[in-house]
Amino acid sequence: MRRSSTDESTYHRSPSLDSKDYSFPNGTFRRYSSMYGGQFGAASNSFFGFHTNPGPKATKAKYTSPKGNKYVVFYLDLSFIFLLELKRCSMARNCLQCIKYLMFVFNLLFWLGGCGILGVGIWLAVTQGNFATLSSSFPSLSAANLLIVTGTFVMIIGFVGCIGAIKENKCLLLSFFIMLLIIFLLELTVVILFFVYTDKIDKYAQQDLKKGLHLYGTDGNIGLTNAWSIIQTDFRCCGVSNYTDWFEVYNTTRVPDSCCLEFSENCGLHSPGTWWKAPCYETVKIWLQENLLAVGIFGLCTAMVQILGLTFAMTMYCQVVKADTYCA
Repeated sequence: MRRSSTDESTYHRSPSLDSKDYSFPNGTFRRYSSMYGGQFGAASNSFFGFHTNPGPKATKAKYTSPKGNKYVVFYLDLSFIFLLELKRCSMARNCLQCIKYLMFVFNLLFWLGGCGILGVGIWLAVTQGNFATLSSSFPSLSAANLLIVTGTFVMIIGFVGCIGAIKENKCLLLSFFIMLLIIFLLELTVVILFFVYTDKIDKYAQQDLKKGLHLYGTDGNIGLTNAWSIIQTDFRCCGVSNYTDWFEVYNTTRVPDSCCLEFSENCGLHSPGTWWKAPCYETVKIWLQENLLAVGIFGLCTAMVQILGLTFAMTMYCQVVKADTYCA
């Protein structure tokens, strides 16, 4: 028996019955032995792929990680970050939709309130003329005109807020915020100035109201005449600081019939014993002080509504900016 032509294997060929040569062609066994796990033979300690002592190439391949794994991990990280950003954008969009409809409902109620105020002002202007025009220095400062102006502003602001909310328009939202902020600051300034200069305001108001008495009953001043008649009848008072204020108006000892304890035609010509003695200015002032809680609650509710509108507007504006920046 002869050794194989290669020294890589110690394989010995077993004899056959017909003593034919079953030796593998040169290179054939080497090819198949390498296919099944390396070189076939005792030197490599392998038999058809079952390794007992891997060579240096196999050892190197075992501890070397493929470069493709790094790219797979990188792409997985990018996908995870993308999903997180998508989820954050979805949450921001849901939050924006919630604020959007809340602000729309708020401004719709705001607009309807303005319509109501405007309607009352127009009704007073048509039916009562310049109702409650007590000041001669500011003849346009009537209850009807104040309600009309207030209702118009409220309607405009509510309309801008509604459109800005439903359209998610940054310009309209910012305009709504600025207009409402200006009105809120003006109201706050007026309240502060009123409490700081209370004494001066009292003195000026009494002087102006006394001047207005001279317009009582004259042509074109039906609003002032009706206002004084209603105040003196409901509050049971006469004149600004005293019933004698009317003596200067009539140049005689006389008061309007609305000053009488029991109303009758020309009762103001009777003796002072049949007239109300309380001054109207102080009586109305006492009434306001007694109802200061209601007045304070009304003012606080008005301020809270405005602050709520400012909060809605600025919150939605910021959400729209974020949505346009990160989720475009």
